[in-house]
Amino acid sequence: MKKLFFAAGAVILAACSAFLLFEPKNDGWIELFNGKDLNDWNIKIAKHAYRENYANTFRVENGVIRTGYEGYGQFDQQYGHIFYKKPFSAYILRLEYRFVGEQAKGGEGWAWRNSGAMLHCQDPSTMLKDQDFPISIEGQLLGGDGEHLRHTSNLCTPGTNVVWKDKLFTPHCLDSKSKTYHGDRWVRADFVVLADSVVYHVVEGDTVLTYYKPQIGGGNVTNFNPQLKKDGQLLKSGYIALQSESHPVEFRRVALFNLEPYMKNKKKLAAVLARLQKAG
Repeated sequence: MKKLFFAAGAVILAACSAFLLFEPKNDGWIELFNGKDLNDWNIKIAKHAYRENYANTFRVENGVIRTGYEGYGQFDQQYGHIFYKKPFSAYILRLEYRFVGEQAKGGEGWAWRNSGAMLHCQDPSTMLKDQDFPISIEGQLLGGDGEHLRHTSNLCTPGTNVVWKDKLFTPHCLDSKSKTYHGDRWVRADFVVLADSVVYHVVEGDTVLTYYKPQIGGGNVTNFNPQLKKDGQLLKSGYIALQSESHPVEFRRVALFNLEPYMKNKKKLAAVLARLQKAG
């Protein structure tokens, strides 16, 4: 058994390794991606204006969100993000993703089969033209090479820090020690985000990372508006974004269960999480 600690210290929900293995169409889920178009999403790509979908980087093909780089020539650090239209505070984000094809020319070595779910992002309309990443918490998604270990659902921190093992964690990334997922298989990743208290990363039902008090701070983000980077400010809410980092990636499901209505009542929060767990 695993013990998952929800909210700020007092709510404890005992859960087995099958946490969040419930049916995907349960009541309460919001499908952020409708399977048809990107009308509910806004795009920001480094070196381009807000809402410019340079070279059709983000598109819908065969019912999935796909990133592609056929029109790039060289990738040239044109990191991109597609943001859902409204912010959230407390929620479960569910993704089904896979890496496909070949990396764009000029992509960084570390960006091979690399994407991410950006949590508690700054408003994309406040990003400057040349800003590389939004100030946010990143659930880093990595694909295997068919041979070596390469964990997924890691933590990266563009312009942020977190508390991990009771200390402020200031390095850029934290390894999840998850299983490695090779090839073009679909992988399910869940992120349980409880405002500014705690965040859990869950891969295929296995809780692989837990950290606390996401906050603005540190480096690893460039060309941003310094007035927006208030180091030490806790991140209670923000936008959700998906990345384009030079390797083609597909998302066939992007769904959210809103936990905000339960955050002021620890018993109700524990009850709804227990209900979702039992539904599997």
